[in-house]
Amino acid sequence: MDNLRIAVILGANRNGRTGTLVGNWFLEQVGGHSGLDVDVLDVADLDPGDGHGAPVADFGSRVAAADGFVVVTPEYNHGYPGPLKSAIDSARREWFGKPVGFVSYGGRSGGLRAVEQLRAVFSELHTTTLRDTVSFHDAHTVFGPDGVPAQDMSEARLAVRVLVEQLEWWALALREARERRPYPGIESLAR
Repeated sequence: MDNLRIAVILGANRNGRTGTLVGNWFLEQVGGHSGLDVDVLDVADLDPGDGHGAPVADFGSRVAAADGFVVVTPEYNHGYPGPLKSAIDSARREWFGKPVGFVSYGGRSGGLRAVEQLRAVFSELHTTTLRDTVSFHDAHTVFGPDGVPAQDMSEARLAVRVLVEQLEWWALALREARERRPYPGIESLAR
């Protein structure tokens, strides 16, 4: 069977982003899993379009090609970044019937408030969101300026393993289901 195609969406767009460190660390962890083809979609590299759900060049086709997703998101002011929302909204039916996992970071909440808001967004897009997440509290203290973790990461690595195993299970199950029959109502829901 073909490898699962997993898109990792880096959701921050600020210069000097902690997200780059978090995203790179996560990608290093995922790189050790066989059977996955990883596509990295960085919202900082995307033209935001009109910010109101207009298609963003190449984003929708890459979402359509993926079997599942991991969204790496910061929390800003108890929410997720606007450019991430614009990117998500630039695709619609491409998301349907696929799983989404989360890696979050921020201050004391570790970005979990952003994740809870994203769950509602992805529910509207007919995805399955994974319960277990990877979360970095006070993320600016977790990694040194060179990107090397400044603390023991064994619990975070365990959380990544659980997330990836669940994502693989859901991605395979839903891919097989989509291959057997189209997601119900996809034509009417895509409008």
